[in-house]
Amino acid sequence: MIIIQQGDLVLTDRILTGDLLIDGDKIVAIDEHVPVPEGAKVIDAKGCYVFPGFIDPHTHFQMTNALASTADDFDSGTKAAILGGTTSIINFASPEEGSLCKGLEVHKERAAGHCSCDYKFHMELVEMNDIVASEIPKVVEAGVSSFKVYLAYGFRLTDREIYDAIEAIKPTGALVGAHCETGDLIDALVASKRKRGELDISNHPLTRPAMIESESIKRFSTIGASLEYPVHIVHVSSKEGVEEILRERSLGHTVTCETCPQYLVLDESRYSLPNYEGAKYVMSPPLRTKVDQMTLKEALVNGTFQTIGSDHCSFNFEDQKLKSRHDFTRIPGGIPGAEERGIVAYDVLVNQCNMSAVDFMKLVSENPAKLYGMYPKKGTLAVGSDGDITIVDKSVEHVLSKESAHTKADYIPYEGLSVTGKVRDVILRGHHVVQDGSLIESYLGECIP
Repeated sequence: MIIIQQGDLVLTDRILTGDLLIDGDKIVAIDEHVPVPEGAKVIDAKGCYVFPGFIDPHTHFQMTNALASTADDFDSGTKAAILGGTTSIINFASPEEGSLCKGLEVHKERAAGHCSCDYKFHMELVEMNDIVASEIPKVVEAGVSSFKVYLAYGFRLTDREIYDAIEAIKPTGALVGAHCETGDLIDALVASKRKRGELDISNHPLTRPAMIESESIKRFSTIGASLEYPVHIVHVSSKEGVEEILRERSLGHTVTCETCPQYLVLDESRYSLPNYEGAKYVMSPPLRTKVDQMTLKEALVNGTFQTIGSDHCSFNFEDQKLKSRHDFTRIPGGIPGAEERGIVAYDVLVNQCNMSAVDFMKLVSENPAKLYGMYPKKGTLAVGSDGDITIVDKSVEHVLSKESAHTKADYIPYEGLSVTGKVRDVILRGHHVVQDGSLIESYLGECIP
């Protein structure tokens, strides 16, 4: 048994300064004062927020694309995640040999025994045909609760294919999310840059402007609305994107959305750093302006967004990103960030924007659990829920750095960022796996059904 004493327990509707008791893998008591059972381990949480374990709904661990393989596999990625307070991740699984079922099986095999936090999978749809349609209900039965389509990249679906995908998914009730950037326009802008020989890193954001994000949000939402089915937009990065989502909702269309910490604290000036440092920040969508940052923060505070994901997709700077420094189109896109996601978002929203700890908890725990079919097993401090706990010391000031990070990537994008609040302890299904910021037990992660 573990009893957490006199912490500020972040419940779904209030903060209770009190005690929480875990027996086995479940929460069994929550009150202002809970008697200490004989032999129970006591954790003093005075001066700390006690959150339900954070859930990261957007990771790309152990991924290979046309340019490179990620620096982080399930082993290193989930260790970094749980040290950052994340007790559950949802990773992306891609089809294998055209089969969703085989793809899910392969990704589960890669993760099994190598994860230090719990995990489940989104299924990517990179083509749409009768075989894919027939396998959609099969992977849902096997535990997939969400699918992702792309409106960008070489494996993007056409509008008709997205329509067919949503139509096939609709009977299952699974969530349909999308990477919303207009692929054809990106290709045209890149071709124009290439023709003029403008291939340095500073051109990356110019080929993926905010209007490309908002246009594809409109298009994807329209497809969903034509089938009277809700849609989800991942990693929204811009003011125009937020405004388009609000317009869609005003039309009665059901649209949920996610943003990421990088779009709150980093801006497009990073692409002009000397010594090709801008390559570290090549990602899609790209970093935007400070005006976009302000809009995203306001939208988070006013409830426009449902979740915050890391979009952790790590590549090394020295031997992967830097070698393509003279052609930004060849730089592998993505950044590490699973470990820093929770505390960067906490510092921005709770400390700087005066968001309540309850509202913050909903963004990083409760809402993703509800969206992805894990609630109330995950995402809440409640009797009967999993004993997944993240304890944040409110008073600790520290500076983020690669030196103290646990990603296998050779940099972090938040280098030098000062934050107040630090993940001190993490409990995963009743196991006190992180103690005083150190990982004590590894590889206890299980696949979430």
